[in-house]
Amino acid sequence: MAVAIVSELQGYENSPAYRLNRAVMRAAFPNRSYGLPVGGTKADVEKFTVAQVKNYYQNYYSPDNATLVVTGDFATEPVLKAVKNTFGKVPKRAKQDKEIPKPNSISSPTSSKKQPIVLKEPGSASLLHTVYPLPDVNHPDVPAIDVMDAILTGGRSSRLYQAAVETGLASSVGASAAEQIEPGWYEITATAAPGKELGKIAEVIQASLSQLQQKPVSPEELNRAKTQLLAIFVLSNQDITSQATQLGYNQTVAGDYRYVERYLNAIAKVTSADIQRVAKTYLTPAKQTIGFFAPTLPDGKPGSSTGASGRTVENFSPGEPVDPAELAKYLPPATSATAPSKQPLPEQFALANGMQVLLLPDRSVPTVNLSGQIAAGSGFDNEQKAGLASFVAGNLMNGTKTKNALTLAQTLEDRGASLEFSASREGVSIGGSGLSANLPIIVQTLADVVQNATFPTEQLELSRQQALTGLKVQLDDPRSLGRRAFQQAIYPENHPFHSFPTEDSLKSITRDDLARFYKEHYRPDITTLALVGDFEPKQVKALLNQAFGKWQATGKAPILNFPQVGLPKTTTRLEKVIPGKAESVTYIGYSGISRKDPRYYAVTVLNQILGGDTLSSRLGTEVRDRQGLTYGIYSAFAAGINPGPFLIQMQTSPGDANKAIASTTALLKQLREQGVTEAELNAAKRSITNSYPVDLANPGDIASIILDNSIYGLSQTELREFPTKIEAVSMTQLQQAIQELIKPENLVIVTVGPGDIVPKS
Repeated sequence: MAVAIVSELQGYENSPAYRLNRAVMRAAFPNRSYGLPVGGTKADVEKFTVAQVKNYYQNYYSPDNATLVVTGDFATEPVLKAVKNTFGKVPKRAKQDKEIPKPNSISSPTSSKKQPIVLKEPGSASLLHTVYPLPDVNHPDVPAIDVMDAILTGGRSSRLYQAAVETGLASSVGASAAEQIEPGWYEITATAAPGKELGKIAEVIQASLSQLQQKPVSPEELNRAKTQLLAIFVLSNQDITSQATQLGYNQTVAGDYRYVERYLNAIAKVTSADIQRVAKTYLTPAKQTIGFFAPTLPDGKPGSSTGASGRTVENFSPGEPVDPAELAKYLPPATSATAPSKQPLPEQFALANGMQVLLLPDRSVPTVNLSGQIAAGSGFDNEQKAGLASFVAGNLMNGTKTKNALTLAQTLEDRGASLEFSASREGVSIGGSGLSANLPIIVQTLADVVQNATFPTEQLELSRQQALTGLKVQLDDPRSLGRRAFQQAIYPENHPFHSFPTEDSLKSITRDDLARFYKEHYRPDITTLALVGDFEPKQVKALLNQAFGKWQATGKAPILNFPQVGLPKTTTRLEKVIPGKAESVTYIGYSGISRKDPRYYAVTVLNQILGGDTLSSRLGTEVRDRQGLTYGIYSAFAAGINPGPFLIQMQTSPGDANKAIASTTALLKQLREQGVTEAELNAAKRSITNSYPVDLANPGDIASIILDNSIYGLSQTELREFPTKIEAVSMTQLQQAIQELIKPENLVIVTVGPGDIVPKS
């Protein structure tokens, strides 16, 4: 297991942002552990003894050092009784660990500004990371600090976004306040736009901070920030899991499960003078630690291919699968959640223009969640204009016939609402959320941008810069580059899933291209909206008819041709090199199935057994636990409107990549030859059906589920019937799916890493 943990730690080294953060945090807090990896260093892990691990466990994994939170649908008294019976028997720690001294104040500032930390290492984009010490979570300045943060980085209308991104200096900027038991920190990060200097970005950020210190914020800014914080709190706690996490944080970190009540009351009382005061107190140059990541390009071009052998080195014989019945001896009796569901079903109807709508009222929380899709995805991109669909989606909020980009942003951000668009292969995804009172604003803004977008040239150029920076980062990331190479190896050039943006394609896209694509593909008759939340359906119908009634389509909607994709005749092996990386990432698989494939439910169960859960699946127990070749490995069937890939992904050390591939291939052969056990089948079905009700406890997840059911051509009763269909999967159906869909002799294998994939003798 130590090898697997080292693999995880080394995986972080693949990220330039992680390496820069570590260097800055170590310099800012030399006497604290903030600059050290939570899991330790490679040297630490390799030297740990069993006695040390056991001692740590006995010291800290104790009931007097733990908080248990239970949220959801239950009767309180029986649960309390079960908790007492289960945990009341666990003794307190055998011996108390030494008291850790807690400082009374945050780190003292130096007398003068520190010199920047500069990392010149292999990478792609230029990065900035700035840190300022902050007090602990219970300090009275914390609410004002959070309001200040919202003013600086709360959306497109925020000060740092306007100063750094809208001016074209940075492709992104962000900030966050770490508030914890001990003194924390405020960090500001930025990614430079192509050709822009980090020093200039640092100057602009400092000028924004100085302005905040010297001039009071406007009442509009102050109210916007407070509204955003309140909306974020409500929206982020819609589901029982998030509620439990919030309560756990309140009790464990803040020392009071009612902490949020005090916090929100304090937020409401923050004044403009408070913002000036905390900005002057904490964001001074003397307290700043700043770091720059200046990427270098060593010999070898990122993403270049190496000659790859067609073999996967030695043969491995996987061990016997873990028997769920053996594990059950140590666990409470398992229960199933497949009783007939009382989950309400959405009302589905079409507007006169053909737009499909799904409405599901849920008055448990005063929020609304919108999910939507327009069949205008990147599948329509050709090689020469790859990235066009994403450009259109990304520029919708940059201006309409009556509103510019800032006005659109402020309309939503003033109310703590959000509306976002992103292009995937099969469509443009729409996501929106807000407090229920703001549903009309969200719908009206959506209607405006899908009908009246103007694509201003200056905003297009900014988005092009951001896309080019994003592309550089993706090509320097083993996961992103690996997925690109894997998918292009599976799907031929004439397939809608083959093309990916390149520097040339992004530079070739014009405003006329955006306007043409928008006119051809943004149509009501290929648009579906799902709304879940606190609303009256009758009022929402009237709102939708008023907002979208004039949106009309002419002619037939464009359609895509999906050629049939076969399996490779033999295993295909590709290797890509990114210099300077510490770990390799491997993808294994081939073209899979669609969502409407009758084998889908059997495949879902099969995937749960194979690699649906890193800790309990066959891949996890064999490649991770027994052989220690990876910290994380999983499998998935990407089943959409059309067949997506079946894939296995894992991260390994470069020297272990071939061993892990061989082990995985052997396990697939074992699965095909020996099948699965009845115990595995039952455990997998139980895991899937028991987690499904938790998904349905999140209004945002429900909106996504009912949208998917609609665009995949399924009945809305699928919302209730899914667990029953999973439970009905038989051993015969599962074995048939294995024989038809598990093909260990026809794999596409792509490995991306530093190049040392084959061990040297």
